[in-house]
Amino acid sequence: MAVEVRYYTDPVCAWSWSLEPVVRRLMVEFGDTLSWTYVMGGLARNFAGNGDDQAVYSRQISHWMDVADVGGMPLDPRLWTEGPLSSSYPACMALKGASEQADDGGYAYLRVLREGIFCFRRKLDTTEALVEAAREARLGVERFRLDLASNAIVEAFGNDLEEFRSRAFELPTIVVGDTVISGLQPYEAYAEAVGSPPSGSRPGVVEALRRFGRMATREVEEVCGLPGPRASAELWRLAMEWQVKPVRVLTGHLWEPA
Repeated sequence: MAVEVRYYTDPVCAWSWSLEPVVRRLMVEFGDTLSWTYVMGGLARNFAGNGDDQAVYSRQISHWMDVADVGGMPLDPRLWTEGPLSSSYPACMALKGASEQADDGGYAYLRVLREGIFCFRRKLDTTEALVEAAREARLGVERFRLDLASNAIVEAFGNDLEEFRSRAFELPTIVVGDTVISGLQPYEAYAEAVGSPPSGSRPGVVEALRRFGRMATREVEEVCGLPGPRASAELWRLAMEWQVKPVRVLTGHLWEPA
């Protein structure tokens, strides 16, 4: 029987983006023994709710740069000067819509949102932008569009907000059984809560990229067991052999199969 993992997050939560290396390692090492449920925390109904837009956006830029420094995931905070998000609620509701048809609970769609927001400066807070992201995640676009406009999705998101607020968690928080792990913690904290993973070797870089499509250098470190400069060296070696391709982000790189 699969172990239930309830992941309290938000597509626009920078700390959740920094947790992706750990999440992906858990997915690789535990596989189908984990059942993931993504609970939307509703980071911001209105990012500029106090009327001082520029001050809010400046704080977001500073926050993202601080998170990038700690978490090591690539970020491009110029989003907040070029086309700032008005709210994280539309993306949260879109994730609930994606989960209605996706076998992975909506993870692939969530990843498209995260990469778009944090790496490619995409203003993913409108219906058409979110539908285009669904197309990239290979969801049924017409069904997704209908779901996104339905009262059921609004109600599902409302239930998530109520659950998240009643438990007074921070973002991100992962709950496994009775164990609550909040914030950005080392992989071992999550693995211990789940139990011993199946024995076996870590995937190679190319194998990992084929599974996930795109990965940051920090994710390759965690998933493939290549700490520090070893991951970067191996990625650039593979790039020289035309096996992988770097995608430049302001503070680092994403990598994809060539």
